[in-house]
Amino acid sequence: MPEIAEVETVRVTLKQRILNQKIKDFKVFYKPIVKNPDEVRKFLLHKEFIDIKRIGKYLLFETDTHYLLSHLRMEGKYFLKNEKDPIEKHEHVEFLFENGLSMRYHDTRKFGRMELVEKEKLYDLECIKKLGIEPIDPKLTKEYLFSKLKDRHVPIKTLLLDQSILCGLGNIYADEVLFASFIHPTRLGSSITLEECERIKESSNKIIHEAILMGGTTIRSYTSSLGVTGRFQQNLKVHKQEGKPCPICQAKIQKMRIHGRSAYYCPKCQK
Repeated sequence: MPEIAEVETVRVTLKQRILNQKIKDFKVFYKPIVKNPDEVRKFLLHKEFIDIKRIGKYLLFETDTHYLLSHLRMEGKYFLKNEKDPIEKHEHVEFLFENGLSMRYHDTRKFGRMELVEKEKLYDLECIKKLGIEPIDPKLTKEYLFSKLKDRHVPIKTLLLDQSILCGLGNIYADEVLFASFIHPTRLGSSITLEECERIKESSNKIIHEAILMGGTTIRSYTSSLGVTGRFQQNLKVHKQEGKPCPICQAKIQKMRIHGRSAYYCPKCQK
């Protein structure tokens, strides 16, 4: 699943190619992905994207008056091709630009979603309004985390995936953050101390910044536009490292399931 670093990589890559290019057509081949697809098409014709922003895992394609929100969900990707290239099986949305460029939204599971919203109404959307603070946001403090965790009798791994607490953190980086913070993934949120919240804050900030610099992490089928793939997977300490030696103590990395999600950890460093 694309996480905050991967979505940022997509944002930066697409910005280099599609900004200020007039849209000559917008085609939707699987309508549930786009809310009100006919209205979106009518609006986008002859418009230009003047910027691409990001909130958590949401991409915001900006026009003069609106944002087109795009959430990649499990396996959404954007590819840039020539307009003459044939549409492939899992390419469900196409943006055609007057310069002959074709931006394709590819989604094997069809879980991704797009929605057009007026700029001034962006923060009225429930999906945006409920988002927490990003791991790389200077406003993230240990006090904020402690206030969100102290009354929660839920495993910390599950809480780190709660987008209303930390916005943009997903399964891969939650494992890495907990390892870097020396916290076992099954610890209840209510047991996490203020000092440990500081560790989580510092670790998440450092790891996400490093991942963004390296273009994110490529796990399974995730790639960003133009086939760009991240290199941060070379730095993973515990995620997908089951059976390998811990880089700190050499104990074997273990895997478990927590609320239906995999969790990788060191049994010695994360007691």
